[in-house]
Amino acid sequence: MTTDAASASGPAELSVLTEPTEFLDYEHPDVQDFLAHSGIDPSTPPAEQAVRLYYAVRDGIHYEVYGTGLSREALRASSVARAGQGFCLHKSVLYAAAVRAVGIPSRLVYADVRNHLASERLKRMVGGEVFHHGLVSVHLGGRWLRVTPVFNALLCRLYGMTPLEFDGTASSTYHPYDADGDDGKRMEFLRDYGAYDDLPYELLMERMRVRHPGMFAGGDTVVGTGSLADEAPGLPAADGSGPDGTSGLDGTSGPGGASEGDGASVVGRIPGPRGPRPVA
Repeated sequence: MTTDAASASGPAELSVLTEPTEFLDYEHPDVQDFLAHSGIDPSTPPAEQAVRLYYAVRDGIHYEVYGTGLSREALRASSVARAGQGFCLHKSVLYAAAVRAVGIPSRLVYADVRNHLASERLKRMVGGEVFHHGLVSVHLGGRWLRVTPVFNALLCRLYGMTPLEFDGTASSTYHPYDADGDDGKRMEFLRDYGAYDDLPYELLMERMRVRHPGMFAGGDTVVGTGSLADEAPGLPAADGSGPDGTSGLDGTSGPGGASEGDGASVVGRIPGPRGPRPVA
């Protein structure tokens, strides 16, 4: 484990951080297939590739907690690419592997944070508002940047948040917590555990079990069914009624102005791993 300031910066050390690992297994066909569909252009500068891959993971891999695997196999980049969903631990692994695949050094970063995107049900399950969070450190332009390709744009809109952007030149970590991004409320980092060359599985699971024991009632799969998207504040209840008792699934605009259609689950409308890829 290292801090960004102490991270490798020489050519030899950086070269090691572009190699595949047990969890950053980018040579696997499923990761290669994800890369092929991401729209990256190998002829463009590394920063542009890092940005495009950021959005491919952020919006192409659905953010979901319930029913998500926490086994060694489930936390490999290839498994995340194949599943098309996961939460911060999973999405960070896939992004770290993807940028390594195009020659960009990366490490995995872990921290305890407050003001995490969550429904009331999820907060009850994890035991409050402090979450053990995963993100990625990438080496671009001669320095390390921290990036968070985690909360997809539609889910942010459903929760009244501004999606976290990345331009390849500055870190992207402090997620704004209002729809306009201008009220000053952002994700609060409480403790930084540093950067790791590969996912520290045993250590990570030890931390998760201590901080979020309720997630492990189902063994190595997060307990619970359903979708975080369907639990967004202001969305209609299962009977079709909105928070004020009126129907919100009649084709009128839902949170963020998106049409809620005919009552189908919101999660069914979130782009999957082969869905639309934003252009950086």
